[in-house]
Amino acid sequence: MTGFIYNIIISLVYGVINIIALFNKKLKLFVTGRKESFDKLSAINSSDKVLWFHAASLGEFEQARPIIENLKKDYSNYKIVVTFFSPSGYEIRKNYPHADVVCYLPFDTNRNMKKFVSLIKPEIAFIVKYEFWPNLLDQLHKHQIKTILISGIFREKQSFFKWYGSYMRKKLYAFDYFFVQNDTSKNLLHSIGFNNVVKSGDTRFDRVYDILKQDNKLDFVEEFKNNTYTVIAGSTWPEDEELIVNYINNHASGDEKFILAPHTIQSNKIQELKSSISKSTVLFSEKDNLELKEFQVLIVDTIGILTKIYSYADVAYVGGGLATGLHNILEPATYGIPIVFGGYKYHKFQEAIDLIKLKGVTIVTDKKELSNNFVSLKTNENLRSTMGKTNMDYVKNNTGATQKILEYIKNSL
Repeated sequence: MTGFIYNIIISLVYGVINIIALFNKKLKLFVTGRKESFDKLSAINSSDKVLWFHAASLGEFEQARPIIENLKKDYSNYKIVVTFFSPSGYEIRKNYPHADVVCYLPFDTNRNMKKFVSLIKPEIAFIVKYEFWPNLLDQLHKHQIKTILISGIFREKQSFFKWYGSYMRKKLYAFDYFFVQNDTSKNLLHSIGFNNVVKSGDTRFDRVYDILKQDNKLDFVEEFKNNTYTVIAGSTWPEDEELIVNYINNHASGDEKFILAPHTIQSNKIQELKSSISKSTVLFSEKDNLELKEFQVLIVDTIGILTKIYSYADVAYVGGGLATGLHNILEPATYGIPIVFGGYKYHKFQEAIDLIKLKGVTIVTDKKELSNNFVSLKTNENLRSTMGKTNMDYVKNNTGATQKILEYIKNSL
């Protein structure tokens, strides 16, 4: 591929997305939100010193978050700009208090990226994990802006490491330094001549470990739980819910409770889920003036509190592994909780692979496997304790990436 071909493709893709957005709610947010980006960035003055962070979505933002919050504290004279690619990240964190500007990253056309980089002129550009946009990287390189990758991860299947990947390989020269999660990523970069790389680990470990220091109390969860054995299923998709609802309806005993926090909280989807459950069920939005302890199932039809809810789990089920991709298992792991998740879409997540080997998690692919695992975990307290300790130790033993990156930054500013 050449730059000319890429620019034709990106323009065509953007045109198609604009048409599809007329009929798709998520893509409409993707398109209309970007129309506001440059207006939001007008809050940046030419005299401002800027640190810019870009994350694809919410999970990548959580990797940037410990860096952002440390820098905001130690370098208060700098303005923080945070951009997102996906609506699922932007819509949840658009009011993030530690950033001066939060907006969508403009679409990766030559014109957009010339304007974007010239406007914010960051002292340092932080790109999280794997967002490699050619025109953006060209502009960062052209303006000699210090650019680092944090919590990066590379795989052999990526075009950088193929015979036909010279176009994308050249874009990596925009990076002054690569902070990567594992030895595989480090060795792959070495194999194509990049030695400005260090294995720092994943900053999410620092983020989730710090969760233990905050106040995680939720009165409504305590009332619902009522000192009863509780399974908490977070970020579930319909594929996950089919298995969980089958267990609740056909196998769950009266002395176990369930909190479901679906990935999608559209009212019609929430009502469908509630209607599918034969046990007494209440929604978060219905909780006021009710005796929550009388219900066996609580469906959380709001966002932003799942991390705290996990602190009440005896067992956690994390969704996405049977659908589009596994969600964050480190949040329940940091509390020392045994974890179950779907066994199809988890292979891109190093923590999932590690914890399978360490036996802190179990994977399921159908109703029978989930039911067998849930029964085993409920009836075997020693198993729960062993798995939970494995998960907590794993998180604790992998902290430290944030400090390594901060030391580099402090030598750069």
